[in-house]
Amino acid sequence: MTDSPSRVAIVTGAGRGIGSAIATRLASDGFAVALADLDETAVKTAAEAITADGGRALGVGVDVGDSDSVDAAVATVAEELGAPTVLVNNAGITRDNLLFKMTDSDWDSVMNVHLRGSFLMSRAAQKHMTQQNWGRIVNLSSTSALGNRGQANYATAKAGLQGFTKTLAIELGKFGVTVNAIAPGFIETDMTAATAERLGVPFEKFKEAAAAEIPVRRVGKPSDIANVVSFLVSDEASFVSGQVIYVAGGPKA
Repeated sequence: MTDSPSRVAIVTGAGRGIGSAIATRLASDGFAVALADLDETAVKTAAEAITADGGRALGVGVDVGDSDSVDAAVATVAEELGAPTVLVNNAGITRDNLLFKMTDSDWDSVMNVHLRGSFLMSRAAQKHMTQQNWGRIVNLSSTSALGNRGQANYATAKAGLQGFTKTLAIELGKFGVTVNAIAPGFIETDMTAATAERLGVPFEKFKEAAAAEIPVRRVGKPSDIANVVSFLVSDEASFVSGQVIYVAGGPKA
């Protein structure tokens, strides 16, 4: 990496799981990393751990669905770490239910975090990228974008992120900004553990059943996603933009 432009990354939903793994990997790659999450205590603790290991990190509380909160968070990052030129839109929630049981709140909450959140964060961060004529945006989609029973809200939001990704790639490309999406398959996280608990299935059995359906015969780990993010935000990936990469242990889409 070069000294210019600024190498500062923001990772949303960085309090745990995939987001935490991405932040840690980018810090090891030499980025100053802002860990952003609604749980400010969690990201401040994670940032302290990165700093203790010799990296530069900042924990920032943010509600990605609130424009004032987003603008304030990005301004704080720019002031304390430098102009953010990498954004990973990872923040997400699930409110699973079959269509006839799904409430207005179930639908709106998921759209607010995944779609509105990614829109607001990207809008706030892109000005720093375009000013530096270099930037990377990575949006976290999902294999659920292809359809998944009980996830009409989540699947729609994740599919929407793919269209959002391709459009931003077209708009921002002339400014040296690439925009890509990663669509994880089954990843071993607190979120998938919560799904197993909701279904009344022991998590180990849940993972075994999932692995049996995956060509590489294992479930994914947060580091599998972090590794792909690391490539997409690198200088070596400058000719990769507008793509959706399924990281799922086998062919998708």
